Amino acid sequence: MSDAYVAGVGMTNFGKFPEATIRTLAEEATAAALADAGMSPGEVEIAFFANAAAGILTGQEMIRGQVALRNTGVLGIPIVNVENACASASTAFSLACMAVAAGTVEVALAIGAEKLTHPDKSKSFAAIGAAVDMFMVEALKKSGVLGGGAADSSPGDATAGGDSAKPKKSMFMDIYALSAKMYMEKSGATAEDFAEVAVKSHLHAADNVRAQYRTPVTRDEVLASRDIAPPLTLLMCSPIGDGAAAVVVTSRDRARAAGRRLVRVRASSLVSGRDRTFSEPDAVERAAALAYEQAALGPNDVDVAEVHDAAAPAELMAYEQLGLCPPGEGPKLLQAGDTRIGGRIPVNPSGGLLAKGHPIGATGCAQIVELTEQLQGRSGSRQVHGARVALAQNGGGFLGTDPAAMVVSILSTEER
Repeated sequence: MSDAYVAGVGMTNFGKFPEATIRTLAEEATAAALADAGMSPGEVEIAFFANAAAGILTGQEMIRGQVALRNTGVLGIPIVNVENACASASTAFSLACMAVAAGTVEVALAIGAEKLTHPDKSKSFAAIGAAVDMFMVEALKKSGVLGGGAADSSPGDATAGGDSAKPKKSMFMDIYALSAKMYMEKSGATAEDFAEVAVKSHLHAADNVRAQYRTPVTRDEVLASRDIAPPLTLLMCSPIGDGAAAVVVTSRDRARAAGRRLVRVRASSLVSGRDRTFSEPDAVERAAALAYEQAALGPNDVDVAEVHDAAAPAELMAYEQLGLCPPGEGPKLLQAGDTRIGGRIPVNPSGGLLAKGHPIGATGCAQIVELTEQLQGRSGSRQVHGARVALAQNGGGFLGTDPAAMVVSILSTEER
């Protein structure tokens, strides 16, 4: 991955936008990324369009990218539609990097767009709930182990905005809750630690104009918010929302024309989940090991990270899975303030999925937008000073005991 660079980035605000469509969101993010790169739509040679839920929510099961990008000027070129659950956009980014690094094209566009809100919440829940092995779900239903339909399988409308409609039982949050309990036993983490992750995320998001929720919260407020799947409360869970993010990936020479500090893609590793014992490395650990090897860097080199905190405990686990701290010391790293802006290794300066928002098909590219701006010194009051190496970790779905898809990407400035 020695010759792939980020030349431009762009994204919409994340939130609930009743009048928006996948097309309008994609158009806004694409235009912003191309303007940032100083390029016209006609210079894009291939596009990778990521979306997870449109098939169920809008009926646009096929040619989603061709439809969404129809009015952008990015037409007549290869458009590859990418679906990999919540890792869809990071997968699109990884593929764009591969195309440029292979010398197949000089300019590739990776874009993720999601319109996840819907007047009928059960449809949103059904779309998200499809990110598991449905053969297994049906077998569990027939055996009586699992009740309800696909609409019950949701991360819940965990909206910090105080949505009065109570979400249905959440299969995904049940999975996160089980993982959280196991992690608590292993590390000594407490519900208060999980609450502090949410506090940090909302504090960071308060200065992010594109974040879905920008109001700081206290630990007591997080703990007192309604139960979703104990020990998880509402404010420990990512919200449902809409948004899009885009990244222009180019050769070094084309990136230089943008006139900003060069951001090199040192690695972007994609792995799939597998049935494993809990003594074996999980998808995060495997993807991270591949990325570090490819980048010729290690965890101690990382200055800033965006991780997949669909639920607050996942961030603490990611500290350890990514090697940012020794096993069992995730709570200690958090309690020391090391993962706040100004700390040793700021994590989720954007506010993360918990506060920035999680329109699932856009999340992976949004992480790259944040990290690119951090490396270029464009993050204002959220700037991580001296950032030279950045890491993004984005997962999607579940396959038994493992995330179904996992991408770890490493970016750096030319100085590193």
